[in-house]
Amino acid sequence: MKLNTIFEKFDQLADAPNAVAKMRELVLELAVLGKLVDQKPSEGDGHGLLVQIRKKNPPLDTESETVDSVTSLPSSWATAKLGEVAEIIRGVTFPGPAKSETRSGGDVACLRTASVQAEIDWDDLIFISPAHVSRSDQWVAPNDIMISMANSYALVGKVAIVRQVPQKATFGAFLAAIRPILIDPYFLLYVLRSPRMQAAFRASSSQTTNIANISLGRMRPLPFPLPPLAEQKRIVAKVDELMVLCERLEAQQQERETRHAALAHASLARFAEALTPVSLNFLFHKSYDIASADLRKSILNLAVRGKLVPQDPNDEPAEELLAEIEIERHRFAEAHKFRSPVAVPVDKSSVSFEIPPAWKWCRLSSMFNAVTDGDHLPPPKSDDGIAFLTIGNITTGKLNFEGSRFVTDSYYRALADFRRPMRGDILYTVVGATYGRPALVETDRPFCVQRHIAILKPSQRMEVGFLMAVLRSPLAYEQATASTTGTAQPTIPLGSLRNFLVPLPPLAEQRRIVIKVDQLMILVGQLEAYLAASRATGAKLLEALVAELTAGA
Repeated sequence: MKLNTIFEKFDQLADAPNAVAKMRELVLELAVLGKLVDQKPSEGDGHGLLVQIRKKNPPLDTESETVDSVTSLPSSWATAKLGEVAEIIRGVTFPGPAKSETRSGGDVACLRTASVQAEIDWDDLIFISPAHVSRSDQWVAPNDIMISMANSYALVGKVAIVRQVPQKATFGAFLAAIRPILIDPYFLLYVLRSPRMQAAFRASSSQTTNIANISLGRMRPLPFPLPPLAEQKRIVAKVDELMVLCERLEAQQQERETRHAALAHASLARFAEALTPVSLNFLFHKSYDIASADLRKSILNLAVRGKLVPQDPNDEPAEELLAEIEIERHRFAEAHKFRSPVAVPVDKSSVSFEIPPAWKWCRLSSMFNAVTDGDHLPPPKSDDGIAFLTIGNITTGKLNFEGSRFVTDSYYRALADFRRPMRGDILYTVVGATYGRPALVETDRPFCVQRHIAILKPSQRMEVGFLMAVLRSPLAYEQATASTTGTAQPTIPLGSLRNFLVPLPPLAEQRRIVIKVDQLMILVGQLEAYLAASRATGAKLLEALVAELTAGA
């Protein structure tokens, strides 16, 4: 298997996570193992080059000339130390007040860790007095490779080459300049960027809580693969050629993703305008490549618009259902000794879309016997007893009792009945970044909730699955967002929640909608599983091809 074969078959690997990034790593890995270009005896060998390098850069008395060999290198390659093939110069130190964001007087530019990106960023500089530059080798020179010596663990060891020096500049103490000695600077760059050298930098670093530091003493002895100079130049040319190809593949992927996103958006819009049971199946066709999250939103959006199932003229109209629910709501309020809020009439000019003739616009509170929240008094803490759920216990859409707090049984019994969640109730987050998330109570276990969670007690004349679809739909979330108060901690007032505008279908149609939503959500789950399997297959295939190409390394 040759590297070119992988590029030819890239479409089979494109679903693998970070496929192009892994291709770039593979190119560099093959480059430093001598597997990217053929060896030519006429070009000499790395052993002779190493002898010349050691004459120009003799090892220090404290250093040993022996070095751990890199396995499986071509016989014409030598293994040197990084400190032999390059000078490594640490940057200048200066007190914090000595630096400035703007140049003044005779100040000079100073590179810092933020300057080391894929290329050297000459726009992100600080300025210091040249008096802080104590040695001539601390001035930036063309072909220097700047390395981040102190950074987060993920970024320490990051390198970029100085292609040109647009202004006189030095570099700070968190950087070092790596200057090649009798080797090609770009070959040095690619070795330093290779996965194994990057891993070696991190492994050799000392770490504090937030920062990893590479010391010169542990950096200089790192093994460095050394081919003859002519082969280095051929390797650089090949790497450059393949990196251009990687850029094209990346651009093609981005273009494909953009087109798929546009197609998915257009498809969803088209199906929403003219949905039929037949056209609905096309939403799940792989050619549309619609994200599963968007599919779920679209299903719920269609459900609350009356476009998911056909209407039946024999169904009891929603207006009659609403009248029956109103009687039940008042009876519930009388039984539990609280005043049932009067629903605000719906002005037709305020509704956002048309609904079927048998449906009726109403307020969210019209569908529930009570829309309230948890106790506003701070609950007494207890090591066990009755679970007390907070927002974090329900944000996944399911009740999670793990890690919950507890209150005493007497505290729970003192709560009003309508403030105690029961099976069939819906909990709804009304405070914080995760506002607007409903969770159905599917347990008989007694528990209570903090006041940041609304408790919605459905009318017995409503299908609770339809209510969950409404609260999960974009229609409800958009109203939740529009009604929030506060910035640091968004809050949905209960009054606003009760007044959400909601379309009410006949009860029989609610049940048909719930069945259809459940069926489609199962299909979305199957689609997610298929896509996950496709990505896993692509990842395994790429991993196998990489292993084959780097075998014996």
